Amino acid sequence: MKKFRKVLDGLTTSSPGGTIGSPSGGSAAGTPTATPTPKEIDIQETLVSENFQLCKTVRHGFPYQPTALAFDPVQKILAIGSRTGGVRILGRPGVDCYCQHESGAAVLQLQFLINEGALVTACADDTLHLWNLRQRRPAVLHSLKFNRERITFCHLPFQSKWLYSFILSGYVIMWNKAIELSTKTHPGPVVHLSDSPKDEGKLLIGFESGTIVQWDLRLKKADFRIYYDEAIHSVSWHHEGKQFMCSHSDGSLSMWNLRNTTKPFQVTFPHGKIQKDGRKESCKPILKVEYKTSRNSEPFFIFSGGLSYDKAGRRPTLTIMHGKAITVLEMDYPIVEFMALCETPYNNEVQEPYAVVVLLEKDLIVVDLTQSNFPVFENPYPMDIHESPVTCTAYFADCPPDIIPILYSIGVKHKKTGYSQKVREGKYEGGIPAFCDVRIFTLQMLYKLKTSKAFEKPKPSEGRAADLVEDDPFAIQMVSWCPQSRIFCVVGISAHIILYRFSKYDANTQIVSLEVRLQCEAEDVISPSENENNPCFTESGSHSPQPHHQHAASPGSGTTEGNKDSNPCLKVKDRMVRVPPGYQAELVVQLLWADGEPPQQITSLDINSAYGLLAFGNCNGLAVVDYLQKTILLCMSTLDLYGAADPYQRLTRSPRRNRQSTSGSAHTHLWDPDHTHMHITPTLFSYDFFHFSFKGINWCFVSYSFVSVKGPGRKLSLPTDLKTDLESRENSFSRSRSSSVSSIDRDTKEAITTLQFGESYARKSDTLPTPCLWVGTSLGVVLLIPMSIPTDHEERMEEPVTIGPSGTVLMLKGSVLRISFLDFMGALIQSPYEVWRDLNAHEDPDRMRRRKLVHISPSSSHDTCGEGHLAVVCSEKQAKVFLMPSQSCLFVHNITESSFVLRADVVSVCNSVCLACFCANGHVMTLSLPSLRPLLDVNYLPLADMRIARTFCFTHRGQALYLSSPTEIQRITYSQEMCDNLQEMLGELFTPIETPEAQNRGFLKGFFGGNSHNFDREELFGEAAAGKGSRSLAQHIPGQAGMEGMKVAACGVVGDLARARIALDERGQRLGELEERTALMMTSAETFSKHAHEVMLKCKDKKWYQL
Repeated sequence: MKKFRKVLDGLTTSSPGGTIGSPSGGSAAGTPTATPTPKEIDIQETLVSENFQLCKTVRHGFPYQPTALAFDPVQKILAIGSRTGGVRILGRPGVDCYCQHESGAAVLQLQFLINEGALVTACADDTLHLWNLRQRRPAVLHSLKFNRERITFCHLPFQSKWLYSFILSGYVIMWNKAIELSTKTHPGPVVHLSDSPKDEGKLLIGFESGTIVQWDLRLKKADFRIYYDEAIHSVSWHHEGKQFMCSHSDGSLSMWNLRNTTKPFQVTFPHGKIQKDGRKESCKPILKVEYKTSRNSEPFFIFSGGLSYDKAGRRPTLTIMHGKAITVLEMDYPIVEFMALCETPYNNEVQEPYAVVVLLEKDLIVVDLTQSNFPVFENPYPMDIHESPVTCTAYFADCPPDIIPILYSIGVKHKKTGYSQKVREGKYEGGIPAFCDVRIFTLQMLYKLKTSKAFEKPKPSEGRAADLVEDDPFAIQMVSWCPQSRIFCVVGISAHIILYRFSKYDANTQIVSLEVRLQCEAEDVISPSENENNPCFTESGSHSPQPHHQHAASPGSGTTEGNKDSNPCLKVKDRMVRVPPGYQAELVVQLLWADGEPPQQITSLDINSAYGLLAFGNCNGLAVVDYLQKTILLCMSTLDLYGAADPYQRLTRSPRRNRQSTSGSAHTHLWDPDHTHMHITPTLFSYDFFHFSFKGINWCFVSYSFVSVKGPGRKLSLPTDLKTDLESRENSFSRSRSSSVSSIDRDTKEAITTLQFGESYARKSDTLPTPCLWVGTSLGVVLLIPMSIPTDHEERMEEPVTIGPSGTVLMLKGSVLRISFLDFMGALIQSPYEVWRDLNAHEDPDRMRRRKLVHISPSSSHDTCGEGHLAVVCSEKQAKVFLMPSQSCLFVHNITESSFVLRADVVSVCNSVCLACFCANGHVMTLSLPSLRPLLDVNYLPLADMRIARTFCFTHRGQALYLSSPTEIQRITYSQEMCDNLQEMLGELFTPIETPEAQNRGFLKGFFGGNSHNFDREELFGEAAAGKGSRSLAQHIPGQAGMEGMKVAACGVVGDLARARIALDERGQRLGELEERTALMMTSAETFSKHAHEVMLKCKDKKWYQL
């Protein structure tokens, strides 16, 4: 605990924080009219470095690039392997675990040790791993690294104990012995291994070339060999072990009987048609087949592929043949693997399949086999976190308790039944925000919303306009959400903003559209000022500075190529529309085209429900919209926001020729303090800029998506093309990472990078807080814009809102990322908000619908802490804490010199607050507030692609998340308390269950050879019979077994207690065993003494010759 005392005299802008190594950046125009009485601020900082630890918690979504599938029929758990070396284990809802191979090699095959709490993985680096699932965080027990052989297939018989030790046996079946010594051609890789259901001592081996061998493990010879012309992909046994089925590359299925293996007794082409010339049409390969029997019906033949080549672009299919009925299920994505689920784990019993689990490239579905129409089960796991690529995420904590049930109830009504088709005509549809519940270690989809419904269907563009318009004009860049008022804002790639209100009732509504021209004619280039570290600011004489450049729109200045000028990218529906319950569009704000160029992308957004205002900015300027009165309050270029307080000298180049078309919506008004509804029309910059500004704020998570962006005026690449985007991002940042103004690129324009509404002090002379808008720019400048908002409900709806720049400027290094406010007790000040009210509710007409506002003012505790508050500002390079209203810098900390901050948030942890940062070099850092002491610095995640930068966000209670792959969300925690309790939060992967007993097959079946023969694998494969395995063949690598794995996973205080408890249990177990052995020895001694006494009495009176 550290105690900080600062004497606030309100007279100086310098502070001890400036001596840390950076000049004080607090400065403003003007001086206070009165000097506050000196007052001490006592802030008790309770956070220490021991409160922080970084670890992964859980992963949501669908495994990226899946490769393998396995199922334990007793434990009822499913495992999915991926190409990146990940293993996802799923059970009942709430049981979800992710494991990762350290090598990162692709998982080729998965095999459960059924009802034993273990899993075997075969990886592409020719390594076998045995995982222990009897702990909540699985760990590798043993590994076998093969040096000379390539793993192509694995087989693990049920209840086989041989793999437990992971010791390589000397028993080897050479390929030339298996296929006859006289055969010189290699049969190809092994594609199938299985025991005969009739006799476990018979191993069926399938080679890719079409050779099938049944090998007698006891006699070490082949029972029979089959040489087939077509390549084999899979083999499946009948449960009696008398026949089996093979799938082939020509789309055929062959059935073989063990009585006669010279030829198949049945060959079928399920989807092959006979052509006019009598020949069979060629079919695609059948990659896998499963032959499952049923006691009360015909057997099931389930296979993937096999369709004819007659039609191009056919969807992948799964075919179910049941008796004479053939059902073909079309899938949206290619089939990776499928598996029939049966109740019994024994392969020599009637299988009775009840479902088929199908692993697709981007989805997991389960087909119900108990019904004749084979419906699809509803997946309890939201495998597809989004239907189109996710572009940004927002993480909200401490939402109102009623918001999640309402979203869920409405989302259920909108949810489609059955298997939804996610791809139509090969193109994704973006612009769909999704609300998800992540309160516990599961992710549940709550509600989805299509933003495209607010617009008319876009028409195909021609010429140059087609190159500038995106493939998906509805793609989403960022959002702003107020959970208390349930107002939701979406920023689209077409420079549009949609404001939604939540309602539990459907309604007929007409969407209001506002159009804004945000552009500049002059290209303002920044040059070094004479005093670049401490620029001087002068008091602005008026309420707001006059604009530096004013250009009125000329009605007759339109050109022939200005067809799209003064028009938005999208057309809003101008008719009454019926909207269902949920989020309903109320207002659309769009930026207009100018000079044949599309508007620049919006880089920042904030909304405040108490003020009824919406603010957004881009690289050209700032706009503020009153969404209650549906008017534009402010539309100014970034340069005009400074007025006379501009800290930089800007060299004005000759303006470009004004090419504006005649349009009734293109208005220009110069700023007037008495005129509150203004439109300032600067001309378009020719600068390409995009700044990823993410709104990360546990209980509700929102994801948004887009597909692609085209056009020379902007660049925002797909998640699949992130490396190039990252390189360009790195290059752009490498040009301007210094505090010196001279190091800034001469072509760099000042973009609005962050916005924050709140109650604050716009000037030093202010004595009471007023509504303010804090504006952060890409040049490290923070501007304060005060507002005058009517408080009465009727006046607010009729009287205009007064807004204008104040001239207050604060300086930092690098682009500003985050602005937050603290009171003098060190607590986070929440922005004012409006309590939600349903505007479509049927209420008493005599009752006035008044707005209920909640204001959390920093002056609420002035009796004990004095007037004012603390402002925490974080940029890409440093963080500063300013005292308001004196605007003096109390603390400053240079976060990084070699890299830059991508994400920063002020979050609450352990009943206190801190500043959490994620840097481009992969470091996750936390700083105390307000002193900015480093508490945590972990090199966690190197920035491999822009997906992480775009989606990484912090939230309260020590949690964060990011998109680890295009289809997966990784949640992490930086709280020591949550790391300690993580074991208790995770679900159990293994539950002790009695293995079902094998069915009694009866006397007659056993007498006539129908019963299976068991044999001892230990005796056959052990060292005594087979010898030791060759050391050059494979290397045994021990892993973290059982208790050791749990010990390593445990950490901190709870981990120490767990380790002590484990040691105590082990000691008690050893003492118990020792006690049992001692009791056994005592019993043996007593028995021996008794017998000896009886012999002594028997032989006591006998002579020696009588013995």
